[in-house]
Amino acid sequence: MVSPPHEAMHRIFQHDPALFSRVSRFLGVDVPTPLKATALPTDLTEAGPVERRVDTLLRFETTEQGAFLLAVEAQGKKDPGKPASWAYYTAYLWTKYRLPTALLVVCQDHATARWAQQPMSSGPPQLPTLTLRPLVAGPHNMPVITDPDEARADLVLAGLAAITHAADPAVDAILKALSTALRDAPEDVANPIVEFTAQGLGNRPAKHLWRNLVAVDLSFYKSYLVEEVRAESRAEDILVVLEQRGLDVSDDVRTRITDCTDPDVLRRWLIRAVTAPKAEEIFQDE
Repeated sequence: MVSPPHEAMHRIFQHDPALFSRVSRFLGVDVPTPLKATALPTDLTEAGPVERRVDTLLRFETTEQGAFLLAVEAQGKKDPGKPASWAYYTAYLWTKYRLPTALLVVCQDHATARWAQQPMSSGPPQLPTLTLRPLVAGPHNMPVITDPDEARADLVLAGLAAITHAADPAVDAILKALSTALRDAPEDVANPIVEFTAQGLGNRPAKHLWRNLVAVDLSFYKSYLVEEVRAESRAEDILVVLEQRGLDVSDDVRTRITDCTDPDVLRRWLIRAVTAPKAEEIFQDE
């Protein structure tokens, strides 16, 4: 099953394809800003029964380098089978589109980034034949953006910084700078970054800080994350009222309350919780 952090690490490049040219300077290469960027189909399956999909595939048009392809792969851990898959992707794309093909691997921990950066050859040591040298973006080279003004200058890059540093202590300062910068951004600009960042943090401890920052600093946005945080807060209020009144709250009642995400329903339950003789009766007529 594909995890939210995996999706965020590559889909952010679909959201803003030109992000790659801005990221490239941290990777030791100089990729010009594209004149045009197009997202291509990610299905690399051939006529045979084996299905292969690259995470994100972009076609860039540039003045200096002409057209080229960029395959973006999100990698959460070391996987001995991945180098062969990556070699297949790049060779297949080169053959299919007849365009130079680059590979960017996005990681969230130092060990995986070091592993992914190593040159990987398909042949024996004396006959390397095909050697893969992916570009790798991760906590070892992505910027630590803790200044709201710097985050405001490139919100998508600041979002990627939060995602790639999700497991680092620095992520708290990055998230605070990003939430501050997003206050001034239009809703249609801020919402995708709010969601990408939430996805990228996954179940790490920093997710709680981000949810609180979004609920407070960005409370005027109507993203699913904001609504989810508000719903959780109201569910907690219902449980507190019931428990303070000395009512028995069964596991079934607690689960039904905490699983509900409809703010109107939760508001009705909260009102009923003040006077209901039994916890179960807050659900009457539902």
